[in-house]
Amino acid sequence: MKLHVKWFIYAGITWTLLFAFMSFYWAAGGMIGVKSLGGQIYRMALERDEGFLPIVWATGVVKLGGVLLLLGLIRSRANTKLRRWLSFICISAGIFMILYGAGNIITISLAAMNILDFDLEAYAIKWRLLFWEPFWIVGGIFYTLAGFSKK
Repeated sequence: MKLHVKWFIYAGITWTLLFAFMSFYWAAGGMIGVKSLGGQIYRMALERDEGFLPIVWATGVVKLGGVLLLLGLIRSRANTKLRRWLSFICISAGIFMILYGAGNIITISLAAMNILDFDLEAYAIKWRLLFWEPFWIVGGIFYTLAGFSKK
C-alpha cells in the first residue's frame, strides 16, 4: 500500500488515539476542556458522578476499538472478504461521525439563536461549534477516506 493511501489510515489512528486519550484523561479526574462540553456532562464531571465515570472509561475503550479497525486496513495480507468488511465498517462509522457532527452543528446553532432550548451556556456553545463538532466531522472524513482507500 502506498504512503498517500495509508495517510488517511494513519490520520484516523492519530485522531482516534487523541480522542480516546481525552476520555481516559477525564475519567482519571482531569478537568481541562470539560467545561467546553457543557450541560449535564460538565455537571457530572464536576460532581465526579460515580455512575458517570465508568461510562467515560468505557467510551475511551470503545474509541480504541477504532484503532484496531483502522490497523486491520493496513494488513495487506488480510483476506479480501475481511478487508471489504473492514472498509465497509470504516466508511459507515465515518459517515455516522460526519452526520453526528453536522447534526450537532445545526441543533447547537439553533440553540444559540434561541430557537431550541438546550442546557448549554455560551462558553460551551462556542467550543462545541468551533471545535467539538468539527472534530467529529474531521474524524469521520479520516475514517471514510481510510475505508475507501482499501476498496
